[in-house]
Amino acid sequence: MNDDKLTQDQAQEKEAEAAAAEQQEQQETAGQEQQEPAAEIDWQQEAERWKAQAEENQNRMLRALADMENLRRRTRKEQEDLAKYASLKIIAELLPVLDNFERALAADKDSMTVESLLEGVNMVYRQMVQIFEREGLTPIQAAGQPFDPNVHQAVMQAEDPAYESGVVVEELQKGYLFKDRVIRPAMVKVNA
Repeated sequence: MNDDKLTQDQAQEKEAEAAAAEQQEQQETAGQEQQEPAAEIDWQQEAERWKAQAEENQNRMLRALADMENLRRRTRKEQEDLAKYASLKIIAELLPVLDNFERALAADKDSMTVESLLEGVNMVYRQMVQIFEREGLTPIQAAGQPFDPNVHQAVMQAEDPAYESGVVVEELQKGYLFKDRVIRPAMVKVNA
């Protein structure tokens, strides 16, 4: 009888364990069923959030591209204006020289002497030289200097014992530097 009781007890325990296991499995299955819709909602929300972020990024990119295009247009316009009006400052500075020439031409021809004409021309020349110097124009030193092909253009040769070989004997036309750039080399006669 003890054996029967043990077997009945064991059978009841096994049934209880099986029932508990089944109940636990049902709870887990129910929990998964409840979690799955929540997981779907999270993925949908996540997808919508990423879609909104993508749209925002695309809008930012389009605005940045539009800004770049506007900057390109504005820069091009500024460069065109700069090139168009680059000589404005020098022209404005040369206007007083033009005024002096007009005054000289309007002067009474009968009372004008050669000396007064020469004085007027000299005054206008000095005025122009001052303007050019302020802008950075300087004459190239030539006579008595060693020949430099970077700033001198040899057009004649001389044989003068007073000068060493390769020295500029005479300047035939002035050359000029604008700041650090040669805009016209000096035309010179060089000793052989």
